[in-house]
Amino acid sequence: MIDYKDKIASLMLENIEGLTLEEIKDMIEIPVDSKMGDYAFPCFKLAKLLKKAPPMIAQGIAENLKGYDLFEKVENVNAYVNLFLSRKVFMKDLMNTVADEKDIYGSSDIGQNRKVIVEFSSPNIAKPFHIGHIRSTVIGNSIYKIYDFLGYDTVRINHLGDYGTQFGKMIVAYRKWGNETDVINEPIKTLLSYYVKFHEEAEKDPSLEDEARAVFTRLENGEKEETRLWKWFRDESLKEFNRVYDMLGIEFDSYAGESFYSDKMGRIVDMLNEKKLLKESEGAKIVDLEEYNLSPALIMKKDGSTLYITRDIAAAVYRKEHYNFYKNLYIVASQQNLHFQQWFKIIDLLGMDWAKDCVHIPFGLVSLDEGTMSTRHGRVVFLEDVLTRAVEQTKDIIKEKNVNTDNLEITAKQVGIGAVIFQELSNNRIKDYVFSWEKILNFEGETGPYVQYTHARAASILRNAGSSGDEALKNVQGAVMDYVTVDSGYELAKLIYRFPQVVVDAAEKYEPSVITRHIVDIAQSFNRFYHDEHILVDNEEEKKAKLILTYAAKQTIKNGLQLLGMEAPERM
Repeated sequence: MIDYKDKIASLMLENIEGLTLEEIKDMIEIPVDSKMGDYAFPCFKLAKLLKKAPPMIAQGIAENLKGYDLFEKVENVNAYVNLFLSRKVFMKDLMNTVADEKDIYGSSDIGQNRKVIVEFSSPNIAKPFHIGHIRSTVIGNSIYKIYDFLGYDTVRINHLGDYGTQFGKMIVAYRKWGNETDVINEPIKTLLSYYVKFHEEAEKDPSLEDEARAVFTRLENGEKEETRLWKWFRDESLKEFNRVYDMLGIEFDSYAGESFYSDKMGRIVDMLNEKKLLKESEGAKIVDLEEYNLSPALIMKKDGSTLYITRDIAAAVYRKEHYNFYKNLYIVASQQNLHFQQWFKIIDLLGMDWAKDCVHIPFGLVSLDEGTMSTRHGRVVFLEDVLTRAVEQTKDIIKEKNVNTDNLEITAKQVGIGAVIFQELSNNRIKDYVFSWEKILNFEGETGPYVQYTHARAASILRNAGSSGDEALKNVQGAVMDYVTVDSGYELAKLIYRFPQVVVDAAEKYEPSVITRHIVDIAQSFNRFYHDEHILVDNEEEKKAKLILTYAAKQTIKNGLQLLGMEAPERM
């Protein structure tokens, strides 16, 4: 596919001395108003270089570019050169590319198979997999898919919260108030009730906190009974977590959680000692980061037990040695900003030059109408309940509207769960928001169901033409694309053309919402084209051209939805 900025810059290079191809390319703009051209080149910066007035420079460049088949029109307006592409050339080139690439349209090999670690989701064992976890889970999954699509060798890690003093609390609570049958029947809800009960009782009897710390120390020391209970809680929790991951269509390459690094932290403490970074503070071990405008990092408690930060350093060192990553991405809430700043600085101080390749990708928090979620007080909304309710409500809507579908259950799952994912990825990830059933299950407006329905509409048009798109694509080379160079068709094609760059932008910004917004734009543009232009006309050449553009829109929407972790139903 033609890189138009690159092509235009190459043509200009012949007539502009003193600038490189990249410098010219960087100066090329896309006008906000399409009446000013598809591309524009401002000449202000050239005045000093060429010792001419900018309007004169613009006039000269415009004259030199006229006559090329690439352009329908070239004009100079004051100090600007406005470039209007040949719609016919543009359409033919784009449609050939989409027809050739199909499911990989928008992908590239810029990743060069370099290793990228994406750590996401990472719920705590024996605690609810609640609506607050959806952000890390679906943002992380989309970032993984985007990087994979761009040719990186991606590894998905679920860094389970399966270690720490909360397990001492859980074991104490189970022994005092629990029973095996309840845990087997409803593991997470039962274990949550124990956790809540522990904190209620600890407020009356603070000695329970000491008992929990002692139990966790026994677990760290590998005591048989504590280890058995911990493994049982972990296994039962994973069964529930995996049920939710299956609903979301998410998989992981590694479930190595905090416990995996329990035997690797001694080495980290030794490294910190060797570098004389550890200091004693009230019996605990810290790294003083005051000169870097950061608060002290607690590495080891008075009783010798380690903390999150120690395990995160150990995990990073292990990943570098095991995977030799190009980037190590952490999709973790903005609440943890200080934590990541501290331990990134510590690995930098340890002399590890790859510290710069560890990236924290923060996101805003989810709260409930009645306030912040709290596991300790049992105030949570289970993610599985949200997904199940979304599917059931979608099923009701499909029945009510008598929607034509091959399989009610499958379509309801694709659309209902898709609605939840799309809602999560439709806004900038850093924004906080209040969870609302009404908003998350609203299928009107710029939503996942709207984009999925547009895909299904395009699929229906192709079916009604007696083709899934394959017939239309057989003769792209010989198609007369003049029939779709009308404004609505051309604007749609320009959005399809931009899709590969949008994917790159989303990767560079770690921002799936860039893709979400773009496929909404494509869906809206296709619906305008569908409204303005009758597609299944009698003229076979005209119909062929319109079906090719319909296929290209459908394929691009599908590829975009898949990068968000969503399905693209053929019938809705």
